[in-house]
Amino acid sequence: MGRSKEKKIAIVGVGNLLLKDEGVGVHVVQELQRRSLPSNIVVIDGGTSPDALAFVGDIYKLIIIDAVKGGGEAGTIYRLSPDDIDQTDRNPISLHEWELIDSLELRSYWKEGTEVVLIGVEPAAMEWGLELSDEVSARIPRIIEVVLEEVG
Repeated sequence: MGRSKEKKIAIVGVGNLLLKDEGVGVHVVQELQRRSLPSNIVVIDGGTSPDALAFVGDIYKLIIIDAVKGGGEAGTIYRLSPDDIDQTDRNPISLHEWELIDSLELRSYWKEGTEVVLIGVEPAAMEWGLELSDEVSARIPRIIEVVLEEVG
């Protein structure tokens, strides 16, 4: 008996773990990977790889978690769509941001109908270091709640 095809949701955390809060997306997906999630949820540690989105497969929703400088207080959580990213003034805060935006553009042509949501977290510290700032670290449980609410 074949398995029924489930509608898959991909959660991809991106960022650089060597630059404190820049790695928030990776920290969040590492925590999610330790949890028991429904079988239709795919959790991917995208790191700084612009190719991470190539591995998500056939999905109907893509949730990306990343550090985003939106001007709010450290730890502020943003929910954005690709349309919310101002591509006329690209001022990258990390090496992967350019590639991420380009990958989102490519994905929109490659897989029409896929909902893309970016959960951004305002960083406090982006210098060398493996640990998240206290402000962002304290928000990890809430970031996970927001991601799981997005899953539905």
